[in-house]
Amino acid sequence: VMQTTFIGVDVSKAELVISVGDQAAVSVTNDTSAIMRWLASLPQDCSVAMESTGRYHLLLAQLALQAGLNVYVLNARDVFFYAKALGARAKSDALDCVVIRRYLQEHVQSLYPWQPGTPVQQQLHLLLTRRAQLSAHQAALKQTLKAVDLPGPQMVHLMESFKALLQAIDEQVVHLISSDDAMHQGCQRLQSITGIGPQTSALLTELLSRLHFANSDALVAYSGLDPRANDSGTKRGRRRLSKRGPALLRRQMYLAAFAASHSKALKPLYAHIRAKGFSTTESMVILGRKLLRVAFAVWRSNAVFDPAQLLPKIA
Repeated sequence: VMQTTFIGVDVSKAELVISVGDQAAVSVTNDTSAIMRWLASLPQDCSVAMESTGRYHLLLAQLALQAGLNVYVLNARDVFFYAKALGARAKSDALDCVVIRRYLQEHVQSLYPWQPGTPVQQQLHLLLTRRAQLSAHQAALKQTLKAVDLPGPQMVHLMESFKALLQAIDEQVVHLISSDDAMHQGCQRLQSITGIGPQTSALLTELLSRLHFANSDALVAYSGLDPRANDSGTKRGRRRLSKRGPALLRRQMYLAAFAASHSKALKPLYAHIRAKGFSTTESMVILGRKLLRVAFAVWRSNAVFDPAQLLPKIA
């Protein structure tokens, strides 16, 4: 029986630092030709793991998958706490790739191999991510220049340029979703949910078409909106969100909950949650989590949203 070779790779913009078995770490330039030469030197049955690093890990992941390797893209937060549990007393690229390899070797049975989305999904994901970053930069600039009295129309022109660029991205997002019938119809159904607008529906459409969650609990866990227990014996500790998933998804669901809490249809539900003693933020998170479960159900059932199903039952 052929044994699997486990490989850990620490990825940066310029290079890959690689740990294969008990061999000393080696480095490879993070470009196509160098990576392909290295992949050609590997044995047949290999599993390679790397942390999610924005876009720098994507070239390695794609080329390794094409070469027939089992590819795993790990949550950097999980690897960080794993390294602490090992008692790591130092940090370097050479040490990090060993930790990644050990994490893969110990947890491979519970990990899901990485699969790229379709070209439309990849482009959609990139546009939505960049749009969120652009919007954050716009808000930061407005705050920075708030107390500055700029002469002339420069500030107006700057904000209009941001607005035009965001609108152009939105138009491209709509075009990409419309190019796929299943995505287009699913997006339309998601927008029937109170509080979910074009931005959130586009984000959920990309996510739910790319990743197939077993149930709504899995989706909530992926989002990081799941409450994390902190109990010991008879002590019941304070619940906090795990925040393990994409921050953008959590932000959009919070904004959706805010919009829903001010709507005629779901304002009674928000009031019902508040009446249980939850704070405003806690209530928004709970409502956002409910909306995420509804989005999963709407996506899977091919049905539009019925607000009556979410309203509290009055005895």
